[in-house]
Amino acid sequence: MVAKAFSMHLTLKRTTFTTESTIGKLSIEGKFECYVLEDVVRKPGAGKVWGKTAIPAGTYPVTITYSNRFRRLMPLLSGVKGFEGIRIHSGNTAADTEGCLLVGTSQAKDFVGNSRAAYAVLYNKLKTSIDAGDGVTITIS
Repeated sequence: MVAKAFSMHLTLKRTTFTTESTIGKLSIEGKFECYVLEDVVRKPGAGKVWGKTAIPAGTYPVTITYSNRFRRLMPLLSGVKGFEGIRIHSGNTAADTEGCLLVGTSQAKDFVGNSRAAYAVLYNKLKTSIDAGDGVTITIS
């Protein structure tokens, strides 16, 4: 069996850290795509708070699978140690996520805006790449 080559690479650089959320910039192949809001990044050893902790920095494969919660196909990050069901989806604040990545075209303190539009554009790019047989990864730093 031949390993799938990962031909689309996303990079999420976390830039803003508050007591409520983490905001970063998502790029595809080095080109800015959108903003991302996540839960709080906790200090090493601080422990995970369920539904209120950002996933660990690292590189993860991204696939599109059916979400029972959202009842549709959605991007899923795999292999996130200590986390399950990490999706990329729309939403505006940390109240809209339980570890997932929320996308938006604008950002303010603890907020990303125009999320549904940003998600639609990103989803189409990911789906096109995956449907073509290409792999997708995301590196979070």
